[in-house]
Amino acid sequence: MISTDIAIIGAGPVGLFAIFEAGLLKMRCHLIDYLPQVGGQLSEIYPKKPIYDIPGYPTVLAQELVDNLMEQGKPFHPGFTLGERIEGLEKRGEGDFVLTTNMGTIIESKVVVIAGGLGCFEPRKPAVAGLEQFENGRGVNYMILDPEKYRGQKMVIAGGGDSALDWTIFLADIVDELTLVHRSESFRGAPDSVNKVMELAESGKINLVLNSNLNSVSGNGKLETVELIHNKSLETTSINADHLIPLFGLSPKLGPIEQWNLNISKSAIEVNTDDYSTNIPGIYAIGDINTYTNKLKLILCGFHEAALMSHSAYQYMNPGVKYTMKYTTVNGVSEF
Repeated sequence: MISTDIAIIGAGPVGLFAIFEAGLLKMRCHLIDYLPQVGGQLSEIYPKKPIYDIPGYPTVLAQELVDNLMEQGKPFHPGFTLGERIEGLEKRGEGDFVLTTNMGTIIESKVVVIAGGLGCFEPRKPAVAGLEQFENGRGVNYMILDPEKYRGQKMVIAGGGDSALDWTIFLADIVDELTLVHRSESFRGAPDSVNKVMELAESGKINLVLNSNLNSVSGNGKLETVELIHNKSLETTSINADHLIPLFGLSPKLGPIEQWNLNISKSAIEVNTDDYSTNIPGIYAIGDINTYTNKLKLILCGFHEAALMSHSAYQYMNPGVKYTMKYTTVNGVSEF
């Protein structure tokens, strides 16, 4: 079990800044995100996109901002659980929460902060019967967290975007047998990546199957076979596979948060603008996932919300106790 002061659901820019604000008040944070890396949309969707509305930066690349936020929070030693989604939340007593992820990780905290941006990014799953029975370690995954896990294995990747192309190129030298399946003859990814995939196919390093879709999956407890169907001839082909990675993009959803008895309006969590608390004491919502009158979905507004939330969370955890913040520099190193 992981124990922390504040459990932050969402490791986007607002959640990352909350590490710093909470750290100034001697509160330690643990962040949970379904994506395999921190940064939220900034890292997953547009890492090289310039951002123009961050104070002190006339322009900053999205990934650069994420890296700076990580460096800013580093002195406070945050914890991270990545590639997992919070499935359950239970409040025990007046000031203890227990959160459980889809992989069985348990996090115990005194305060919960939902900073999930537009919500939890869930994979777009293909309409293949029986696919779910091979999830959660039984052969079907929608993200690749540890490439070495697949060394010497047989893998099928499905998709035609940058993620499918990039992982095909990277894993070609790791897996024993790799098949890339795409429904069309043209790809949506970078031309250079397309050329590299074509070269891998021509040299026999990978199997490239075009104009085909996933048709079915089968196996005895674990994935063993992936069946493909040709779009025009409707002929089917069976491929022996230990792993199937469908890479059809991600879509934001509130997910299990909808079942937590929070006040929700139009897929956003209602908050009190005094401190961005929700209707459940000890649970806060900051960033794009919350809603209130005159709400602006800007990163800098989320930073403001993180600051007020942190001060309120301290008072919630330490009723009646006054706090002080100290910032010193010793030999060029910042200490708090």
